[in-house]
Amino acid sequence: MSDKFSAIVAEEIDGRTVASLRQLTLADLPDEPVLVDVGYSTLNYKDGLAVSGRGRICRTLPLICGIDLAGTVVQSADPAYEAGDRVLVNGYGMSELYNGGYSQKQRIKPEWIVRVPEGMSLEETMAIGTAGYTAMLCVQGLQDHGVEPDSGPVLVTGAAGGVGSVAVALLAGLGYEVHASTGRIESEGDFLKKLGASELVPRAELARDCKPLERETWAGVVDTVGDKVLATAIAQTRYEGTVTACGLAGGMDLPTSVAPFILRGVTLRGIDSVMASQERRQRAWDALADLIDREQLREIYRVVPLSQVLELAPRILSGEIRGRMVVDVNA
Repeated sequence: MSDKFSAIVAEEIDGRTVASLRQLTLADLPDEPVLVDVGYSTLNYKDGLAVSGRGRICRTLPLICGIDLAGTVVQSADPAYEAGDRVLVNGYGMSELYNGGYSQKQRIKPEWIVRVPEGMSLEETMAIGTAGYTAMLCVQGLQDHGVEPDSGPVLVTGAAGGVGSVAVALLAGLGYEVHASTGRIESEGDFLKKLGASELVPRAELARDCKPLERETWAGVVDTVGDKVLATAIAQTRYEGTVTACGLAGGMDLPTSVAPFILRGVTLRGIDSVMASQERRQRAWDALADLIDREQLREIYRVVPLSQVLELAPRILSGEIRGRMVVDVNA
């Protein structure tokens, strides 16, 4: 039987980063203690940048792309893991400095590993993936700063995307009044209502030049967009409300002022999922295992084969993809 397997590898060609579907062997993998048969990965905005060669995501080349993976341990030199263990990894520089999940086999560091929660399939963990895990970190960021369901409405920006759609579902499931903002209300409004959004907010209402302070509206915000959308959301956040910011789909700028922070006591809480501590990761995944509605989750994602990632990457960057994309690396 051939020891070759498929992987999407980014490499430098004529000064450009170009990704392609390649055949590799175990000798091409890093020398790490835990060998995993990968079952699934995901397609996130960051993956779109890496595969498309934009944004300088891959900082060492050649590199296997994919910021997520879920699979089964085949061999382990670390006593904490043994053959048959179901594991997942999010972030930690995969697809940036380290080989990632777009591969049928991968060797990984044991300190990166989260065990797949009981009752969850590998496919379901990647349906949640970095996007859902990040959404949970955002929700917990609101909770940790005292934003409760009776505090008032919570805004989710970029609500039709991977992080946003899971955030809408999680918040609604916890009893929050969720207002979902998207630039695709006509096509995605019914989808967001089904996830639990009580109101829809056109992106244009937020993606504008705002005043330093506007009408107090939001008890909390989960922002995946950045730039003017985030600035307007901050200006509209209520006294001692909290904004959790995790994305930059709309840009890296933040054209705001100190007014919301010193006059309303607004908290801007940055959310980083890449290097979050194992304690925070485990807390988030344990909460997801308890809170996620499996039937609703199936409405959020679809499964695509590894071979389609190259053509789908530009589409996620242009905002054409709804919800979550799970990558079956063996299809």
